[in-house]
Amino acid sequence: LAMVVLMTGGMAQAAETVVGVDANFMPFEFKVDGKLTGFDVELFEAIAKEIGLDFKWQTMDFNGIIPGLQSKSIDAAIAGITIKSEREEVVDFSHPYYDSGLIILVAADNNDIKVLEDLKGKRVATKLATTSEDYLKKNVDTKELKLLPNTDNLFMELMSGGVDAVFFDSPPLLYFAQNQGKGKVKTVGPLYQGQPYGIAFPEGSPLREKVNVALLKFMEDGTYDKLYEKWFGTSPK
Repeated sequence: LAMVVLMTGGMAQAAETVVGVDANFMPFEFKVDGKLTGFDVELFEAIAKEIGLDFKWQTMDFNGIIPGLQSKSIDAAIAGITIKSEREEVVDFSHPYYDSGLIILVAADNNDIKVLEDLKGKRVATKLATTSEDYLKKNVDTKELKLLPNTDNLFMELMSGGVDAVFFDSPPLLYFAQNQGKGKVKTVGPLYQGQPYGIAFPEGSPLREKVNVALLKFMEDGTYDKLYEKWFGTSPK
């Protein structure tokens, strides 16, 4: 797919850029009345406006994003994508724009599970093809590890008693515990494996540098801080 070619004299000529997004990752990207919204969505829309990028969203399962970038069926992706070495071998990342970590979510009345070690011998759910899956397989001998395609599935599995705990990225779990799951679920323990998110591109993409310039500008001029406060209710550290 063709990238935008910026012309001199304020003229822009372009084929539309396709940006991959997983529409099931509150509060980063999700749908309200069929319309995409969230921190990632508004951040990328602001970046696109800043650099004069004509683009369209392509919603997809998270586990299809990296292959989509490799095959160049999408030109970029923003979806709470952790920057990790295995991914850096096959795609390029922007400057990190959010620091996350992994956390445990349990039912509100569960007092057996407090830290990672307590997941031993338990039924645990996490999202397919994510760093949390890798981390659990490496560090915990679970009774059963359920790998599900999106966060809604994780919450439903926990609320229905299908698993004892969910282990996944902290932002959507904290958001769910404070909103739809308030009084029904709680997060426990510390954050595990601090990890930055980045916007991903096919290797060698000329779009990466343009996005980086806009992203770093926003981090300097307060645009990023305002967006962060809107979605997370606090200032970035």
